[in-house]
Amino acid sequence: MLSEKSTETVRATLPAVGAAIGDITELFYTKMFAAHPELLRDLFNRGNQNAGLQKQALAGSIAAFATHLVAQPETRPDVMLQRIAHKHASLGVTREQYPIVHKHLFEAIVEILGEAVTPDVAEAWDEVYWLMANALITIEERLYAEQQVIGGDVWRTWTVAARIEETADCTTFHLTPADGAPAPSFKPGQYVSVQVELPDGARQIRQYSLSSSPDSPIRAITVKRVHGAAAAGPDGEVSNHLHARVAVGDTLRVSAPYGDLVLRDSTAPILLASAGIGCTPMLSMLEHLANTGHTAPVTVLHADRSPADHALRGDHRALAHKLPDATAHFWYEDATEGAEPGDREGLLDLAEVPVAPGTTAYLCGPLPFMRAVRAQLLAKGVPAADIHYEVFGPDLWLASA
Repeated sequence: MLSEKSTETVRATLPAVGAAIGDITELFYTKMFAAHPELLRDLFNRGNQNAGLQKQALAGSIAAFATHLVAQPETRPDVMLQRIAHKHASLGVTREQYPIVHKHLFEAIVEILGEAVTPDVAEAWDEVYWLMANALITIEERLYAEQQVIGGDVWRTWTVAARIEETADCTTFHLTPADGAPAPSFKPGQYVSVQVELPDGARQIRQYSLSSSPDSPIRAITVKRVHGAAAAGPDGEVSNHLHARVAVGDTLRVSAPYGDLVLRDSTAPILLASAGIGCTPMLSMLEHLANTGHTAPVTVLHADRSPADHALRGDHRALAHKLPDATAHFWYEDATEGAEPGDREGLLDLAEVPVAPGTTAYLCGPLPFMRAVRAQLLAKGVPAADIHYEVFGPDLWLASA
């Protein structure tokens, strides 16, 4: 809860801070990485930093948190906090790192806003920061306790037991614990972090959804090779490393599973909508639903460039067919080759897809795709509270709202 005095100060200064938050976060990262280069080398995603995506996500989360505190000072934006905390937990973030962020963030605020940062303003925004930081620390330490890890030590060594080329740019890796101990349990829809050592010595980390079911004896991740583009930065460092250099018998450092987009135990109808490699958490959910005898209606939706680009396409369709009351609808921008009867050409369109009353929807894919699907679901009467989503990479939904 934000104090009454700080609430008024934050309300009065929020427009100025909001207008400058992009400059503040850019300077913050510059300062922090200059003082702690190991954070950029071994913790933060260098690709997202180069593309400016992490800056946008941080700016969006700070602005959203402060706005929520001002508008609803008795509550917290727990959905946003949970999503950030799960990402932090998968990276092994600890409470000792929050004072480092505080130091460089507030130096950036003072440098950008100058004399506008009076003692009262500094005190109010300090309160905002520590409300958010302490909330995240509490959630993260609970997540660590649930996985029985101490101090953010989430990493274990896993062996690549199999490698399957799904498409020209997607490869599935089957993983088993190198020490022979049982694999940690996870919930359908969760992800793991994978850490690799690159040729320059950096140990970069990326998150990949577990595409197998928790009921399966294997743990599978399906990795899409990221090709660079002028607007999006260079080729993906970790995805290209995994595709080019990791073979059966090699080992990887893999985190405990985390992620807040998880299949709720429910007898309600379910809708799973994905695009591109966003199908991976949906495969885990589908397999779990089939293994546990889910009988309510399940609607499976997927959009991709072409049938040849649709990773795990056969599994996607076969798992839907295992369910007693499921329908699968696939859309392809180019369906001239490899399409099956019932596949559609173009973008995903729910106009002719029935959505059962009481449906809970799960979305995963590029942000424009999820925005479009969410709008269609809302138009069909699905409550906003029943539409859940997962973003691969920094969560820019709030930042772009």
